[in-house]
Amino acid sequence: MRRGRLRVLLGAAPGVGKTYTMLEEGRRLRDEGRDVVVGFVEPHGRAATAAMVDGLEVVPRRTETHRGLRLEEMDLDAVLARKPEIALVDELAHTNAPGSRHPKRWQDVEDLLAAGIDVISTVNTQHIESLGDVVYEITGAQQRETIPDAVLRGADQVEVVDLAPQALRDRLATGLVYPAERIDAALSNYFRLGNLTALRELALLWLADEVDQALKAYRAEHGITGKWEARERVVVALTGGPEGETLLRRGARIAARSSGGELLAVHVTSPDGLRARHPEALDRQRTLVERLGGTYHEVVGEDIPKALVDFARASDATQLVIGVSRRSRLTAAFTGPGIGATVIRESGDIDVHIVTHAAAGSAISLPRLGGALSRQRLIAGFAVALVAGPLLSWLLWTLQTDASITSDVLAYQLLVIIVALIGGLWPGLFAAVLSGITLNFLFIEPRYTLSIGQPRQLLALGFYVVNALLVSYVVDQAARRSREARRSEAESQLLVTIAGSVLRGEDALQAMVTRTREAFGLAGVRLLVDGEVRVADGEPTSDDRHSVVPIGTRGVLELHGHELEASERRLLAVIATQMDAAIEQGALATAASAADSLAETDRVRSALLAAVGHDLRRPLTAASAAVSALRADDVKLGRGERRELLATAAESLDSLAGLVTNLLDVSRVQAGALAVTIAPTEIADVVFPALEELHAGPGELELELPDDGPRVLADAVLLQRVVVNLLANAMRFSPPGERVLVTASAFRGSVQLRIVDRGPGIPPERRDQVFTPFQRLGDTDNDTGLGLGLALSKGFVEGMDGTLDVEDTPGGGVTMVVTLPAEEADA
Repeated sequence: MRRGRLRVLLGAAPGVGKTYTMLEEGRRLRDEGRDVVVGFVEPHGRAATAAMVDGLEVVPRRTETHRGLRLEEMDLDAVLARKPEIALVDELAHTNAPGSRHPKRWQDVEDLLAAGIDVISTVNTQHIESLGDVVYEITGAQQRETIPDAVLRGADQVEVVDLAPQALRDRLATGLVYPAERIDAALSNYFRLGNLTALRELALLWLADEVDQALKAYRAEHGITGKWEARERVVVALTGGPEGETLLRRGARIAARSSGGELLAVHVTSPDGLRARHPEALDRQRTLVERLGGTYHEVVGEDIPKALVDFARASDATQLVIGVSRRSRLTAAFTGPGIGATVIRESGDIDVHIVTHAAAGSAISLPRLGGALSRQRLIAGFAVALVAGPLLSWLLWTLQTDASITSDVLAYQLLVIIVALIGGLWPGLFAAVLSGITLNFLFIEPRYTLSIGQPRQLLALGFYVVNALLVSYVVDQAARRSREARRSEAESQLLVTIAGSVLRGEDALQAMVTRTREAFGLAGVRLLVDGEVRVADGEPTSDDRHSVVPIGTRGVLELHGHELEASERRLLAVIATQMDAAIEQGALATAASAADSLAETDRVRSALLAAVGHDLRRPLTAASAAVSALRADDVKLGRGERRELLATAAESLDSLAGLVTNLLDVSRVQAGALAVTIAPTEIADVVFPALEELHAGPGELELELPDDGPRVLADAVLLQRVVVNLLANAMRFSPPGERVLVTASAFRGSVQLRIVDRGPGIPPERRDQVFTPFQRLGDTDNDTGLGLGLALSKGFVEGMDGTLDVEDTPGGGVTMVVTLPAEEADA
């Protein structure tokens, strides 16, 4: 059976028109003679969207009852039995009601596709699983309804339904997206202009990345290895020199010429140390990369040109920007082709830009020939001795006189010193022996023989050798000290990079693992803590070598890739120490979190004592006065009067009993016998019992509690008492026929519970007084309470690390806003 095709309409935020577009497409396909049905559409009260359903065949919904509420879901069995050609299914990330065949709607859609039915569906950016953390950082709203990236990437067609952020805010303000009572909160929270702009960019970038992945898959499937310049990726090579800013700005201009171009900056270090002489310049350049919208990378490679080209190929780069060499012509003559020439030769189909700069060719120091006494340096020393020796001998032979023997000796001595400076010990000894033999053969009597007639001649040859040894020793020690200094710079620079990543908001362990993989060119790195994988980066294969590095007493770092050398392991040991410290810091943070829970319990106790401590006197006084009047012999009371006094005494004693119970509970908290539990709590689990306690009916209340809202961190019992108090006040002050609205929404790590009434409102100058004990804004009757409800509510909420605020209701009335911490997504 042919598998159905999935077409997804992706929107940056609610209200951009995904459902409307889906229905519009359904009507178009129906008009073309296709068999189209509506499996499920949620208009959200939008008249224009509901009107688009007219004329389309709608499969009746299935009804489930949950917590006393009737929930409507797509009838999957009915759609499968109808077996249309195309089904329109809204809200792909929706969570189905308990009792459904699948917990998620995208799983229902999978069944439809397997049955050969094409599906058109919708989803918002915030519901994509990989973007959850990013959306939370932008909007502060935690999404519990998500769809795996693999499901969305597996769709046959993904289209972005785009709408400018200001246009969406205008639609929201005119009531085309949400009802009037939700507009102000939405505009000031989730639907801020900056949030919508960022979400729009996320949607477009996700789709662009999906297109890029599809292009890579196509090239891999068809064996296409050449570069396709569908998207410019510009790699800028940084040495740490002053020319880096010039190169970065040039690279940014090249990337900007192509829409969606990427800028990547790379700095190559080696096990011998950092090649940049000015680490502070590299720090400035790294900051500049981020300002230009690019990314900074460090790789380890002994062969700089090869490391640059390998990185460019791995990044699928189309352009590589390098600077003109800073070496002088003399240095270039000794060292041969520079990095630029080698990169051009190895780059293949990657375009290489060599950019001139102010520091080009300005170096006047002796050639820097790699690390301490490297093979290239030895070869250069021998080459100078073999080439410069004969040339010097020819020059001295043509200019010789009877009195020139002294200058000849000094000239050969200078040659020995130069060769020793370049090549170290062995080239210096070679030049000393060769110069001594040449001097003896050509310039010392008897000429053209190698005989030593006088002891002074043997002593002169010894001086040549001693000078070569001394100079070579100095060169070797200087090179080794330089190597150690560069090594220390490399370690510190890598740690600075890791620290910078952490300061920019990255997770410490994740930043260390990622930078370790990049710095050493490994295929994959995994950090295991207490036997469980804490952080992983890269995708190793079965052919990669595997090695393990212990991290303190609790962690293990697994390295997949090539075998590290001893010098690289020393640098890795520094990173391992930092990882151990980060793991320990995480453990301390966990312990501190446990201590915070004890502090929250203490705040609850203090808030409760402060709230009820002043409220004992009134019920006690009222009960005492009623009993005294009943016992008075000099006053004769009628049956009605006695009944009223008894009712007053009973009511006051009940209030007093409640207050005493609260005080006893606080005493138990102080003694450690009563634990105030702060735990993840569903809003519905608090609101529905509060409605039962108040005996509130549908005519008095209207509920808008989202199914996918996050749970709050609160004491369920205390929160229920808060809701009871606030609802009682709202219902008491609402005009006849007006219903109290209860809504909940998430924003930036917190949940806001709003209780909205249409009553007379509270003057701004008196809002602070409503939370003062015994204040009822003029009410003096004994039936409306003791004026402690809002004070207790505020104390309870603040004790749970939340806030209770008063806002105006659009059109008149008061909105009480309870803000409490939300449960974290990974809790």
